Amino acid sequence: MLTKRSSGTAPRGHLKRSLTAGTGEGVSRRGFLHSSGLAAGGMAALSALPAAMIRKAEAAGPIPGAETVTRKNICTHCSVGCTVIAEIQNGVWTGQEPGWESPISQGTHCAKGASVRELTTGERRVKYPLKLENGEWKRISWDQAIEEIGNKLMEIRQKSGPDSVFWLGSAKFSNEGSYLFRKLAAFWGTNNVDHQARICHSTTVAGVANTWGYGAMTNSYNDIQNSKCLVIIGGNPAEAHPVSMQHMLRGKERNRAPFIVIDPRFTRTAAHATEYVRIRPGTDIPVVWGILWHVFEQGWEDKEYIRQRVYGMDQVRAEVKKWTPQEVERVTGVPGEQLKRVAEAMAKNRPSTLIWCMGATQKTVGTANVRAFSILQLALGNIGIEGGGANIYRGHCNVQGATDFGLDVSTLPSYYGLAEGAWKHFCRVWEVDYEWMKGRFASKELMEAKGIPTTRWFDAVLIDRKDLEQPDTLKAMMCFGHGGNTVTRMPDMVKGLEKLELLVIADPHPTTFAAIPSRRGGTYILPACTQFETDGSRTCSNRSMQWGEKLVEPIFESKDDYTIIYLLAKKLGFADDMFKHITVEGTRPVPEDILREINRSCLSTGYTGQSPERLKLHMKHQADFDKISMRAESGPCKGEYYGLPWPCWGHPELKHPGSAILYDTSKHVMEGGGVFRARFGVEREGVSLLADGSYSKGSEIQDGYPEFTMAVLKKLGWDKDLTAEEMRVIQAIGGDKIDEVSWQTDLSMGIIRVALKHGCSPHGNAKARASAWNLPDPVPIHREPIYTPRKDLVAQYPAIPDRRDFRLPQLAKSLQASVQDKDIPAKFPFILTSGRLVEYEGGGEETRSNRWLAELQQSMFAEINTADAQRLGIRNDGWVWVYGPENNAKAKVRALVTNRVGPGTVFMPFHFSGYWQGESLRGAYPPGTDPIVLGEPCNGVTTYGYDPVTFMQETKVTLCRVEPA
Repeated sequence: MLTKRSSGTAPRGHLKRSLTAGTGEGVSRRGFLHSSGLAAGGMAALSALPAAMIRKAEAAGPIPGAETVTRKNICTHCSVGCTVIAEIQNGVWTGQEPGWESPISQGTHCAKGASVRELTTGERRVKYPLKLENGEWKRISWDQAIEEIGNKLMEIRQKSGPDSVFWLGSAKFSNEGSYLFRKLAAFWGTNNVDHQARICHSTTVAGVANTWGYGAMTNSYNDIQNSKCLVIIGGNPAEAHPVSMQHMLRGKERNRAPFIVIDPRFTRTAAHATEYVRIRPGTDIPVVWGILWHVFEQGWEDKEYIRQRVYGMDQVRAEVKKWTPQEVERVTGVPGEQLKRVAEAMAKNRPSTLIWCMGATQKTVGTANVRAFSILQLALGNIGIEGGGANIYRGHCNVQGATDFGLDVSTLPSYYGLAEGAWKHFCRVWEVDYEWMKGRFASKELMEAKGIPTTRWFDAVLIDRKDLEQPDTLKAMMCFGHGGNTVTRMPDMVKGLEKLELLVIADPHPTTFAAIPSRRGGTYILPACTQFETDGSRTCSNRSMQWGEKLVEPIFESKDDYTIIYLLAKKLGFADDMFKHITVEGTRPVPEDILREINRSCLSTGYTGQSPERLKLHMKHQADFDKISMRAESGPCKGEYYGLPWPCWGHPELKHPGSAILYDTSKHVMEGGGVFRARFGVEREGVSLLADGSYSKGSEIQDGYPEFTMAVLKKLGWDKDLTAEEMRVIQAIGGDKIDEVSWQTDLSMGIIRVALKHGCSPHGNAKARASAWNLPDPVPIHREPIYTPRKDLVAQYPAIPDRRDFRLPQLAKSLQASVQDKDIPAKFPFILTSGRLVEYEGGGEETRSNRWLAELQQSMFAEINTADAQRLGIRNDGWVWVYGPENNAKAKVRALVTNRVGPGTVFMPFHFSGYWQGESLRGAYPPGTDPIVLGEPCNGVTTYGYDPVTFMQETKVTLCRVEPA
């Protein structure tokens, strides 16, 4: 499944003996799996790991004579959702099997999944609470830590207001932990709460939600096996989501499907391609419009689908007409004939699926990129069908769920937003007085205003207070499960970190935040346990929820997220109100109760039918689910889709099966069918926004219709189907405005139940929007990156005008002009892009602390083209300096000379930290917690640039200079 890198190998030096569990001769794959405590069979995702990449490390084996208990959990790395089966003896995790019965992973692991048992051995974990004083780490008790942190938070609140604390959550949370953390921020009184999705797929969520209603993957990894053509743009699943490749390759082989990879870099995924398209970084929209130009020119679009289900395609046609093959080649470097082949492959091999990841989203035009991808699929009629779809590969194990449950500065859980009605809905769920909740905030305006995103938190520390749209600058950061090397402009981030009065890190590992030597005090580290040491649900990329059971007790003095959040809420004085309907056993909230509160409140996304009992039943009976459709063919879950992918409408007792494919009109809504969501009104400038003659199977309304409210039920005469209890709840919510109660706010779920009874989707039946009038560019247009090497294109394709949003100023067009005026491209002649390695995950602190993975990739590096290297006198494996155009930024890394990158392009992985501008920071970590492998962070040299819709940072295209060190 994984293919060996063909044009060179990353430098892999010997680890110091003091940092490894032992060195020795290379071992076989079977030996690696055996000594890791894993069975060797079925590890398809590891099949191509060369033995030379692995050095022997000893692992504890089974305990002779001890009883063995097996328990199931989910891998804590990427979003595929692979099942991990743990063998437990005397409370210790001694062996591991892949989940053979899992319909998702089907008995496979990647290198990271194969090594997860190491997380619970604690070799380099934070073992007890720590406090930094005068540059020295000191052990303290939990009581002291919570007391001192709570006192400082209250001091800052009194002095500067609740918005001066930034609450940074995590895609490593369970769904229950994510919801609880957002609730904690609400009770504290701020919307300054965010997590990793801001820097990975916030633009995806905004782009697809503004196109057809929901911000999520439409189909599933498994469904790709039904695809007749696969197009991957800005993604490298072979390294980032290795187990997903089995589904992709089966689709390719079984259907003889074209496998097209569009990327600036020839990746491991591209090695499987039938067609590889190399593009200039930052030119995704011209490439997509170049494909669509051929589709329209040849009449390959699905005209009837567009007529019935798409609004505004004529405006897209007008923009696409400008992108002739000649203009596309001038801007992107891609020959017109090659894009014609891509267009023809997609048009003549339907259904075709479009897959993307962070190569597409981490751009100043990230939201527009996503919109263009979505429009291409709409034009071909590929949304809402098996084998088609927008297959969006999310990053971390629960980044989808954490986003769904409101770890986002722009919304409460389930995308309710921040308007007064949204707050009143959750106040009803939480049974707290709305006026009391409003009083927790500095003002009603700030209660309903978007907060400060994680990409810009340090700007909110350093900025002049008069330029910030809140009472004071940020003074404290509460960081749960989030790396510090994940934001661009790290030199500025370090300045912000130094200025914080309080920094709290809750994590199994200390993270980059803890290893900045210029910060001498005011820092606490709380040892949070992993998801293997607690229980709860997580949502994979395809919207399926999976329940992970606790494998072992939290090691050392670590506690789970639920407990830490409860302890903080208790100290801050609102635990009784916050946990009113959640059982707390000692100091630990019960996650099943948290999920039940989610079920009661998150109506808008259909997170209501997935009770803990149903999810546990699915995990128990994984073998009953089909490996492609993911529908149970027998057993107690018969007819249901694995993990009850949202929307799973109504109360759990309604037994909705979940929705494997969004917007699928070929199925009844009670069989997982659906339509595009009517969330933007019913007409625009006299043109209907509702579907025209398109509806889901069995719908009693055989045309488009608005979202359901009491007024709509009355007009249809369906209000008579409501029970007396449902009417009582609706009347209590609506009062004298009962007609305004909608499917999203009706806590009885009666409106939803009645809509489903009549074969209708509660959210209405609309057209998808090819033109989204509420976005900066209603139809996506190409804009050159701020740090573009193409001065000749800036006047024609400029960045957006400077503006304000998220309480902060945003530079764009003025900075782009300044870059050209200062002739930056001449001084920094390479395009710098970044991405993942199969061995590591995210910021890398956890995976670089894992001895099995550390042996596989021991050095940070920069890929440089062979011709460029020869010209500059750079040798493979030699040291080079990579210089960035801001803040005198530089990073010392090894050179990997390869033709994987084209001339003029440099690639760096983003998993490294622990070195800073050539100097080791190993001594700055708390003793015994420093990762085995350290390296320079690539974000030490990345630059300013943000998407206007989400403030996503631009990590995939900037400029740099490379010199031999």
